[in-house]
Amino acid sequence: MAGNEKEVLMKADHVKVYFKGKNKKSGTVKAVDDVSFEILKGETFGVVGESGCGKSTLGRTLIRLLDATEGSIYFHGQDISSLKGNDLKEMRKKAQIIFQDPSACLNPRRNLKQILMEPFEIHNLKGKVDVEARIHELLTLVGLDDYHLSRYPHELSGGQKQRVGIARALALEPEIIICDEAVSALDVSVQAQVLNLLQELKEKLGLTYFFISHNLNVVYQVSDRVGVMYLGNMVEIASYDKLYEKRYHPYTEALLSAIPQVDQNAQGERIRLEGEVPNPSNPPSGCRFHTRCPKACDRCMAERPVLKEIAEGHFVACHLYDRED
Repeated sequence: MAGNEKEVLMKADHVKVYFKGKNKKSGTVKAVDDVSFEILKGETFGVVGESGCGKSTLGRTLIRLLDATEGSIYFHGQDISSLKGNDLKEMRKKAQIIFQDPSACLNPRRNLKQILMEPFEIHNLKGKVDVEARIHELLTLVGLDDYHLSRYPHELSGGQKQRVGIARALALEPEIIICDEAVSALDVSVQAQVLNLLQELKEKLGLTYFFISHNLNVVYQVSDRVGVMYLGNMVEIASYDKLYEKRYHPYTEALLSAIPQVDQNAQGERIRLEGEVPNPSNPPSGCRFHTRCPKACDRCMAERPVLKEIAEGHFVACHLYDRED
């Protein structure tokens, strides 16, 4: 699917993640519904979509914080979907996550040194590595100083807290990091600093990112390729340059039309979608987007489109571009 010769680091193969409701009336929420794609080693794969489209659920499922209902996830070609015990623990050294809200994911009763010590304690690495030296190295990597070690989360700014979250994610030298709305809770000026830091770390440490965001401007800054999600489905995948040059899916077209342009003459007509996003516990038949799509036809209501490569490295799930066999 990747369309080039780079190594595939992680692959999702027909992944589904369903959540059962508390009762029969609430139904089953199809948070992620039959999603397949590849993440290439060393790239930043951005994922965008409206709130509730399943992008965070997908990210957490990739590193087994959530279990897939169906489908497989491959890491270095190994199916990690059924890993348990020590095997799962070993895999998690190489796959980490940075959460959206740094205040919620840092233990308020622990100071910075204790927080950064925790990954080494969990994986029984104290005595096997020089933890003190490693913590000092982590602080330097994320732009903090040794005097921060005695401070507690409430004594840090939002940007500093997120730098701690990044340092903790880096502690065990992972290969891939899930960035789950990693800058959305920060002020705009701090967002830019953290994005620059993430980019520097990627280049310096050879990291791979799965970057989740609802902000297309942020995705544009950091992503090599972008996946567009709508109501649990991946509807389009391409490099950002290709996506900006030519977007095929009507939903992607509407998303990109909403990006403000500095040059007002370059600003195209805003595409406004009618209606609300359907309930994921009772999604529409056929194409999930057909209830809001200005180009929908009868086939869209009855048959779900399959993600296909319609140009080199450009994939779309839309009946408008199905080729006749």
